[in-house]
Amino acid sequence: MTADHVLVDEVRAVLRAAGDAERAHAQQRYMKSAMPFHGVTSAHLTRLLRPLYADRRTADRAAWEDTVRVLWDGATHREERYAAIALTGHRHYRQWQDPAALELYRYLVLTGAWWDYVDDVATHRVAPILAAYPETVTPRIRTWAREEDMWIRRTAILSQLLRKADTDRDLLEDVVRANLADSRYGHEFFIRKAVGWALRDFAKTDPGWVGALLDELGDRLSPLSRREASKHLT
Repeated sequence: MTADHVLVDEVRAVLRAAGDAERAHAQQRYMKSAMPFHGVTSAHLTRLLRPLYADRRTADRAAWEDTVRVLWDGATHREERYAAIALTGHRHYRQWQDPAALELYRYLVLTGAWWDYVDDVATHRVAPILAAYPETVTPRIRTWAREEDMWIRRTAILSQLLRKADTDRDLLEDVVRANLADSRYGHEFFIRKAVGWALRDFAKTDPGWVGALLDELGDRLSPLSRREASKHLT
């Protein structure tokens, strides 16, 4: 194990010191989380982590991944896992945002298994790698859209958010079709919502394409997905 345990200890210490018990209770209730919060807001978390991450750079890729996993796996409070996700995206490690990082992100999705973790990883970690390495990553996203795990499927569905005109329409249609109402997880709120969200986002760029797909899918698309997808259609 090559993790930077000093950095991990520093992160945990500053989060613990910045805690707010009243806010922590409200955050845990809102997130329906078994893991408690320290009570640190997102903006405050960013400010706390900035000097720690700027001043310490892990030695190599293995050390970076190990540090992320130690911080993530040993978390006692939810903000520690937010800090682990932030570490994955720090500018020091930009050169490692490539297809090889997908196994780390897959691990975070599988073990996090809740929307706050999953959506951040999907939209801010997996999506840029897909955009930068489409030939390599597109087949993997197609596979993820049919995974046994619901959260991996959600990651695939959300992997092209904000791509606008650069969206791969074939891939978007494929991940949607793999998760319609009659699919394995088609009844799950987080899948239905993700399908609608992905289509709604792309409808801002190509409403005609989205409208035609909605017509073709008919009642195979859940009412929730259809409502979400139609928000930008006239």
